[in-house]
Amino acid sequence: MRIRAKICGITRVEDALTAARCGADAVGFVFYEKSPRNVDVERAAQIVAALPPFVTAVGLFVNEDAATVLSIRQRVGLDLLQFHGDETPEYCQSFSAPYIKALRVRPELNLIQYAADFSSARALLLDAYQEGVAGGTGKTFDWDLIPAGLSKPVILAGGLDAENVGEAIRRVRPYAVDVSGGVEQDKGIKDVAKIAAFMRGVLDAEV
Repeated sequence: MRIRAKICGITRVEDALTAARCGADAVGFVFYEKSPRNVDVERAAQIVAALPPFVTAVGLFVNEDAATVLSIRQRVGLDLLQFHGDETPEYCQSFSAPYIKALRVRPELNLIQYAADFSSARALLLDAYQEGVAGGTGKTFDWDLIPAGLSKPVILAGGLDAENVGEAIRRVRPYAVDVSGGVEQDKGIKDVAKIAAFMRGVLDAEV
């Protein structure tokens, strides 16, 4: 099985094109003002317009007003929505658009119940938990907390980089992996060599 990969926190055309050239299946745009990787709508639209075919444009939102999500989706041309806050299943499916739901994993979180609750999601994105931080912590979490046989595909995030992505894939066997800080030279500014190394790690991983 080929593992898919998303490079998130894209803020520059050249970084998106590097990700695509290295084999990334998707690029992510953060529309959350508190994030250092927040990108304005006009720039995101320019980046999406420059993408080659078959690269999915994903918009990340955190407890955003529904009208704002709709406006940004239309203006940017997003293919997939990613909800990273406390959104309800009813909210997430109200856009009549494909979406993934991000969850910050901790021992008391019932992932099986969440998979059932968000049955309309295309996948669950599993990230590290840190109090008061919606994501992008650069930390891994205990992968053993992921139960076998989840009813939704798993997108693994949280502290991944070229050094550990192979082990992560072998242990978790996710549908896809998601990286942001692990391929950066600065927050929101990607590193060509790190993207290439990360994608080699994904493509070389044995599952």
